[in-house]
Amino acid sequence: MAAAAGKKRLTVLYGSQTGTAQEVAERIGREGRRRHISARVLALDDYNVADLIKEDLVVFVCATTGQGDEPDNMKKFWRFIMRRNLPAHSLQQLSFSVLGLGDSSYPKFNFIAKKLNKRLLQLGASVLQPVGLADDQHDLGPDAVVDPWLKELWEKVFAVYPIPPGLEIISADERPPARYKIIYTDSPAEESSLEFGLPASQQAPFFATLISNDRVTASNHWQDVRLVKLDISGSGISYSPGDVVMVQPSNLSDTAEEFMSFLHLDPDKNFTLQQTNPDIPVPRRLPRPCSIRFLVEHYLDIQGVPRRYFFELLSHFTPSELEKEKLQDFASAEGQEDLYSYCYRQKRSTLEVLQDFPQASANLPFEYLLDLIPAIQPRAFSIASAQKAHPDEIEILMAVVKYQTKISKPRRGLCSTWLSSLPSRSRVPVWVKRGTISLPLDHTVPLLMIGPGTGVAPFRSFIEERLVPVHEGSKCVLFFGSRNKNADFFFENQWKELSETGCLSVFTAFSRDQDDKIYVQHRIREQSSLIWDLINNHRAICYLAGNSKRMPIDVKEALIEVFCKGEMSESEAEALFAELERTRRYQAETWS
Repeated sequence: MAAAAGKKRLTVLYGSQTGTAQEVAERIGREGRRRHISARVLALDDYNVADLIKEDLVVFVCATTGQGDEPDNMKKFWRFIMRRNLPAHSLQQLSFSVLGLGDSSYPKFNFIAKKLNKRLLQLGASVLQPVGLADDQHDLGPDAVVDPWLKELWEKVFAVYPIPPGLEIISADERPPARYKIIYTDSPAEESSLEFGLPASQQAPFFATLISNDRVTASNHWQDVRLVKLDISGSGISYSPGDVVMVQPSNLSDTAEEFMSFLHLDPDKNFTLQQTNPDIPVPRRLPRPCSIRFLVEHYLDIQGVPRRYFFELLSHFTPSELEKEKLQDFASAEGQEDLYSYCYRQKRSTLEVLQDFPQASANLPFEYLLDLIPAIQPRAFSIASAQKAHPDEIEILMAVVKYQTKISKPRRGLCSTWLSSLPSRSRVPVWVKRGTISLPLDHTVPLLMIGPGTGVAPFRSFIEERLVPVHEGSKCVLFFGSRNKNADFFFENQWKELSETGCLSVFTAFSRDQDDKIYVQHRIREQSSLIWDLINNHRAICYLAGNSKRMPIDVKEALIEVFCKGEMSESEAEALFAELERTRRYQAETWS
């Protein structure tokens, strides 16, 4: 049945960790408005969950992070919607659709979207469109699923909200209004809009003082890895082993200057933003008034790879038919392979794309920058210290991301490059969130830790918590892998000292120190008797941290072999591994 006249409202709620789910949610909002539907787009934790009982039509766009975890900006919503005491038919008036954004290289692919879809059905809601499961690993990225899913969604929405007689879908060729109105002002710019005196969070980070960011790999080693030490004295921040520190980075000054120079922006000009759509609030992170320099240095992700809507919107500003045709091709469903080759495979930045389309850039109004370019997202780092051992510090083991593509200029990781470039005494905005791995309360439970490369970071926090000073009866076993003993053996001296207590055993795999490459999975197989004894007879907890690509699969296969050597059949070994995962006796924290 069609909705009553005058009640054409769609609510789009998203849970986003890196910004991709937010971008898709905003796309749905834009497409809804082109269809004459009032569309409100909000992060799930910015939405009053009690209002769900009043909604008719909601689209949820949810990412899955870590090992099947919900994004930070939907944690409050998640806790509420999963409460067991919610009435079974409390959402029977709600029609909904769930679109998941995930990565099939992770074991719990799109876990949050699947679980949310199931939970909403349990609460009596009805599905408008079956759950969509987009995959970052697809050659064309998430859009390979998002595009056809949205096409079907709008067909079903029209059955509920038919377009009023005499109206048509607003053409994508028509330039949309800017999200905000810019009001220039002579009033002095504020330095920050952040709130102080509150518990550290994304809205109110604590500005930690940088103590040092020393390189811990050899000067001739291929990778620059830093041990970053941050002073959190007076912050009130407390953290547990396995927790994660969030860092809000800024653009490098030279990149920001190049961007402002190219677009002929006056960095000292001040402005305020005025809301033009009641459903689109002004960003809380921007001070009022704000300088153009602050906007470009601290807010706009000009070093990020632009997403598809960037090209669609930019096409409206070029007088060049050649540029317009190319931009519209990149924005089309048919042009996604070309866009991938041009932009995503090369990791071409927003600034570089603007430079490739000079006529569009020359005609780009300043007020559209906030529509074109998303905000810089915070980065997560495993904490590599125990607060017990370092009461006023947070330490990070961080690889500085730098790599080459076909573009002559090397690609640089925004946060790692920025953080490694800071001099001591610099201020770094941080807050802490709970990690996906955690220590057992019983300190006599043995810890079996597998952490190649910078994956060893959280296990340093575990070991310091257990062994500085030593807990009687504690047993820690660490498997560590890297390329060379003399180049990237992180925390070698600390491990040597703690090993002398008899409570820590370290097994190393240096892949390039001999002709045959040796990795942690080889050492696991070699120590099968020890591992089987710890898991089978001493109820050890097994932890894994590191790169999410091939390593977790290789480690799982090695552990299955260990279980088989413990006189299990292969099916029994697989069942044991699944049971360890279910009971959190196997915990993993991986990243791509």
